Amino acid sequence: MRFFKPALILVSLATTAATAAATPVEVSFVNPPGFSDAGSTVWEREANLRALTEHLQSLGARYLSADQTLKVVVLDVDLAGSMRPSGRAGHDLRVVRGGADWPRINLRYTLQGGGQPGLSGEESVADLDYSHGFTAQRASRPLHYEEHMLDVWFKARLVERRAPAGGRP
Repeated sequence: MRFFKPALILVSLATTAATAAATPVEVSFVNPPGFSDAGSTVWEREANLRALTEHLQSLGARYLSADQTLKVVVLDVDLAGSMRPSGRAGHDLRVVRGGADWPRINLRYTLQGGGQPGLSGEESVADLDYSHGFTAQRASRPLHYEEHMLDVWFKARLVERRAPAGGRP
């Protein structure tokens, strides 16, 4: 049984490395401890940033061609809702009220390849209306609102190449 656990860990790491190598999306973070709200603990922040990375990579695998590469530098993260102390749960809880607590991710991106001119920019991706509509009714996963927001941004900006509101691509 001693050899099973290390072998399982090695297989998991190899699978993760192979997936990361196969994806056309590279994600990096600038000063995660200084982010507005990426989690209330170091472990939560790391898990959330890993989940955001994996989500962006899955979008790249789904929508980008094999000869395209996307580099995303995340400058700040502010998750939906806010943290509130909870005596019952024994830890803080994230409360989503649908007010001025919308998700926001500041990022810089560069998309190259695919036989099209390169595309780059710096944006504050936000969803001020995140708690309304059909998608809000199914918000059962962690980072659901942030993932939905990134889905909409990715498709509009990188797949359909629509310019940001009031700007150019």
